[in-house]
Amino acid sequence: MRSKYEKLTDELKSLGSVAVAFSGGVDSTFLLKAAKDALGNGAAAVTVRSRLIPANELCEAEDFCKRENIKQIICDVEPLDIKGFSENPINRCYICKKEIFGIIKKTAEENGAKAVVEGSNLDDNGDYRPGMKAIRELGVLSPLQTAGFTKREIREMSEKLGLPTWNKPSFACLASRFAYGEEITAEKLKQVENAERILRVSGFKQFRVRIHSDIARIEILPDEFEKLLAIRENLYKDMKALGFSYVTMDLQGYRTGSMNEKIVINK
Repeated sequence: MRSKYEKLTDELKSLGSVAVAFSGGVDSTFLLKAAKDALGNGAAAVTVRSRLIPANELCEAEDFCKRENIKQIICDVEPLDIKGFSENPINRCYICKKEIFGIIKKTAEENGAKAVVEGSNLDDNGDYRPGMKAIRELGVLSPLQTAGFTKREIREMSEKLGLPTWNKPSFACLASRFAYGEEITAEKLKQVENAERILRVSGFKQFRVRIHSDIARIEILPDEFEKLLAIRENLYKDMKALGFSYVTMDLQGYRTGSMNEKIVINK
């Protein structure tokens, strides 16, 4: 992993200066740290503030940049204004990322960055990710992939580097909680955010609340099934108060990209 890290920092150095698309998650924090090590003040963070990202995630991103003395630029984006986004088609992620990374790229150019980089790793190649097409079209680079980092290696190296995110649960934008074709609204996004806050406050480690009309489908780690069942009555009441008619637990447990499982991809 040390040699991979050297390969990563060498690639970043070769770019001269970079703007890192920084969410505060495991991957982008690791990439931003590497960029800072490689380029010093030539590395900056560009963070998007929108209703797709809970406030606590933004606060953690801001805290990290302050602690590491990294310049951070925050862009406000209203995803519901992006044409086609609210209809939630199967290429929603492409539509969204094309707009948002376009804003990030413009912001980077205005602040003198020679390149924009983002934190996708090798494991991200194994799922349906139309957003990656948008990233490639915009010329945004994914140096964690070219350096050969997997998610496990990023976590291990993050721990060695003393990064607070090394064991942080994985997170994806709140739009990923919606079944394709279901309209995304401000009210439903807040409903999902509040539902996941309930699980976080209840002490669950890794989770998602997927929304299917008025049904909440809860994904948690299998080793926490009993914990959820023990609080099911109060949990149901809390979820019901948010507007869900039905509250279910997914017996397969937490996994990334579960909304993509019904998609047939023609290759």
